[in-house]
This record gives sequence, C-alpha cells and structure tokens, in this order.
Amino acid sequence: MSNEEIKRRGLMLVLSSPSGAGKTTLSKMLLAADGKIKLSVSATTRPIRPGEEHGKDYHFISPDEFSAWIAGGKFLEHAQVFGNRYGTPSHLVDDALKAGRDVLFDIDWQGTQQLKEKMRDDLVSIFILPPSHDELERRLRKRASDPEDVVAGRMAKAADEISHWPEYDYVIVNNDIAKALGDVQAILNAERLKRTRQIGISDFAARLV
Repeated sequence: MSNEEIKRRGLMLVLSSPSGAGKTTLSKMLLAADGKIKLSVSATTRPIRPGEEHGKDYHFISPDEFSAWIAGGKFLEHAQVFGNRYGTPSHLVDDALKAGRDVLFDIDWQGTQQLKEKMRDDLVSIFILPPSHDELERRLRKRASDPEDVVAGRMAKAADEISHWPEYDYVIVNNDIAKALGDVQAILNAERLKRTRQIGISDFAARLV
C-alpha cells in the first residue's frame, strides 16, 4: 500500500499578499501544477456576467438569500466589496476536506482571520511579500496607467496589508516567481504529510506490526 492510498483529510491553503506582490499569479500557477487542490468558489450577490457559470465562477445568490445564509451560519467568511457581498459557503469546503481534497483561498488578512476563528486545525496560511518597496511600486505602476493619487492609495493600502504578515503560518518573499511557487509547493506537501491530517495512518501502521 502506498502513501497515496492512506486516507487523508484535506486542508485549506490561504495565499494573501498586498496588491502587486503576486498571490493571484501564484494561485493560478499552483492550480495548473497540482490537480489535488481546487480554488474555493465563493457565493456572491453580484450579477452574473457574460461567460460566467453558476457554481463554477461563483454561486450567484440574491441579497436576501445571502443575509439568510449569514443568519444560518452558512459562511466561513464573508465581506462586502464595492457594494456587493461575497462569502465562502462552509458546507462546500467541509465536503471537500472530508473527501481528502485541498481548497485554495485567494483572500486578504480579514478573510483569513475569519477562517482561522472557525477552521484553525484545517488552515495553512501563507503571506506573500514583495522583495522591496520600490519593486512593489514598480509592479503597481506597470499594471495600469493610473493617476499618481491612485498609485499612492494602493501603496498606502499595501502598507496596511503588509503589517499583518506576523498573523500567518508562513511568509514567502516573491523575488522570483518560480522559486516562490516551489516554496508554496514545499509547504503544501509538508502540510499534507502531517500525522494529524493522515486520518488513515493508524490503521495502516497497525497492519505493519
């Protein structure tokens, strides 16, 4: 019997970073490279856009239904962004974890705190830092030709987000995207091998004695 066949509980992998530090790029690269992890699909009150699919891009629900889900404790975390509400349905994540599937979250420090309060034993959190202040500013300027005040606002917000790095399990400096991805994969592989997550290891070890 190989280690792959030992029953394992899935984990929740959080990637957070200030805008421009690379978490979205790393998330896409990780999903493309690892078939055992999937991106968490949020529920939202935002109207569906052309080309989007219910259940794939988002779970599109009404504002009243969203409020009812909050009242019923059906979200692991939720927030309001630009007038629309977003949340992580707890039953979908729990079903994935029980089936031994890992779930990736591309969220900020506030969402991470909410997840930590409810699912700490299943949570693995990584904060992505830029290599320098100047490099972060360069990346933000490269992404769009925004006015100076917009760039300044983003940098100020980035400073606030960066201040929360001590709240995370791991910290990676994204100076090289390939190396950063390798570091994320190393963390993920190590966390998958934790004894407490290998829920079938006791039975397997007993058969060896």
